[in-house]
Order: sequence, then structure tokens, then C-alpha cells
Amino acid sequence: MADAQCSCGALRLALPEKPNVVIACHCIECQRRTGAPFGAGAFYPAEAVTMSGTAKQYSRDAASGGKVHSYFCPNCGSSVYWKADNLPSMIGVALGALSDVSQFRAPAKSIFERSKHNWVQIDSADEHFQQGSVARQSH
Repeated sequence: MADAQCSCGALRLALPEKPNVVIACHCIECQRRTGAPFGAGAFYPAEAVTMSGTAKQYSRDAASGGKVHSYFCPNCGSSVYWKADNLPSMIGVALGALSDVSQFRAPAKSIFERSKHNWVQIDSADEHFQQGSVARQSH
């Protein structure tokens, strides 16, 4: 098992050992969420993740037409995980929240590169997308 937590340790996740995929996202919203030039997340099946502690939720409109729900610690403010309406079976976990980074591989996908800082290179990514990598669902 792997785990992730906020800075103060009040919000914790128990994770399966390996994520389905690791993604670097360069969208403006992830830049604002992280305060960094991109967000990086490991994605796990939602049913395999166990949460403890209390999270505060912030929801925003996503490019997919749905919502993205970000969860952070109300004590220290650390962004720990998120869920997207268009990927209801998955949870994204901030790579910076992971306790043991030695077992995780570099991002396999780099998305929303249209807003990527020009000095950032994600050489490990097998796939590069100007927008998101998930097709919009028709309503």
C-alpha cells in the first residue's frame, strides 16, 4: 500500500500500490490549484482509495463540460486529491502529497499543453495533448 497526506497530516489517503496512470496537467486551473507551472497527479480507482480526516471541497467547471471537485485540508490548505465528473470511477492524487515517491513513475501523459509554460518539458510522457485527453461526453 501507498499513502498520501496533507502537510499537517490531518487528511490522509491509503492507496493501492500502483496508480493506473500519472498525468501532468498544464491547465490554468491546475496551475492556480498548485501554485506551480503544472499539476501532476496519480490516478487510482475510486473504490480502492480509503480516506481519513476531513476535507474541504472546491468545485469548478471543467473543460469537459462537467465539474472538477478538489479536496484540500481545512487546517493547512494542502491540495491532496480531486475527482472529475467525466471520470467518476477515478481519483487523482497530487504527487506532492505522496509519502514515498520512489515507487512512482514519471507522467505518461501531458495534457492542456496549450497553456504550458514554454520552459517546461515533460520528456517522460508518451502522449501529449493540447487540451484534455478524455473526449467530451454528449448530454
